Amino acid sequence: MFAKCFDPTGARYGLPTYPWCYAPDGLATKRQLRARGLRPGGQSIAAQIMRPRYRRGPLVAYLYRVDRAKPVRPMTPGKWAALAKANRARRTCSACRRDAGYVIPTSLGMCVPCAYPEEQRAA
Repeated sequence: MFAKCFDPTGARYGLPTYPWCYAPDGLATKRQLRARGLRPGGQSIAAQIMRPRYRRGPLVAYLYRVDRAKPVRPMTPGKWAALAKANRARRTCSACRRDAGYVIPTSLGMCVPCAYPEEQRAA
């Protein structure tokens, strides 16, 4: 399995490919960049890491160069306002139009007291 995922020249897959957890220093996934406060910044994919799985295709994660990454853009007041509005809409019950204080599950589509009124009366 290890040999299938090790192709540092890129001859087999077109990109340099490394096994899961064996990527060289200086390369990171998007999540790893974000944890450092960075973003790919328009650069192309430098390499990939691959994890084989039985009976399914392999898991693939793309790697970007850390030295070419740019800092994450700061949130503007308009973005903060849009995010607050979206979260408020996710907390508002469609039946009683009140703020539930939590994100309403999409499976219910309404707050728990409106979804199960007979159980709320018993309590």
